[in-house]
Amino acid sequence: MAKILLVEDDDTITFGIRAALAKKGYEMSGCAGITEAKHIFSREFALVLLDLNLPDGSGYELCRWIKEQCNTPIIFLTVRDAVEDITKGLDMGADDYVTKPFHIAVLESRIEAVLRRAPEKNGAMLVCGNISLDREKMRAYASGKAAELTAMEYRMLLALMENKGRTLSRSMLLDRLWDSEGNFVNDNTLTVTVKRLREKLGNTHCIKTVRGIGYRMEEGQNGAK
Repeated sequence: MAKILLVEDDDTITFGIRAALAKKGYEMSGCAGITEAKHIFSREFALVLLDLNLPDGSGYELCRWIKEQCNTPIIFLTVRDAVEDITKGLDMGADDYVTKPFHIAVLESRIEAVLRRAPEKNGAMLVCGNISLDREKMRAYASGKAAELTAMEYRMLLALMENKGRTLSRSMLLDRLWDSEGNFVNDNTLTVTVKRLREKLGNTHCIKTVRGIGYRMEEGQNGAK
């Protein structure tokens, strides 16, 4: 079963999470601060559960350090639920953000979702609902029909598909869409690109708007955009 590193300084929360996840078969390791986490961490961990407020610094610091080493998924666990805190974590590469207090079943579900997504990043073909993207051929398809995308639209879809189920902030997407020749890509361009991309993919509902934050690719074609 997957190895999980829990970085949390509250002993009660640590005990509850470790006991519940161990029952699910996960191999748990834990520590209470950044210094110890850096000593323990290795690429063998499939996931890191990371508190934001730690006694020797901010979880943002550890998140940044981990992402410099490898692309191990990270889920933030924190009482801080402001939009700016969430977007900052997502911009650093966090895969999810769970606010305290939370039910352990919710955390287990988020963990399973993140771990399911991780292997998909290694394949050439990415799929979400009726949308598919072939990274080798650099082609996108909606219900099996090729979609004629611009370079910017393709980069947008690639970013969303590679992070299926994960909310990407607008600033993170703007970084991904920055023109290779240095041409400026602004916030309005991002909105227009999403609109055109949806249209070219048959008015897909797989691209969800997360109001005030960004966008997320989700399975299924029903529900609001």
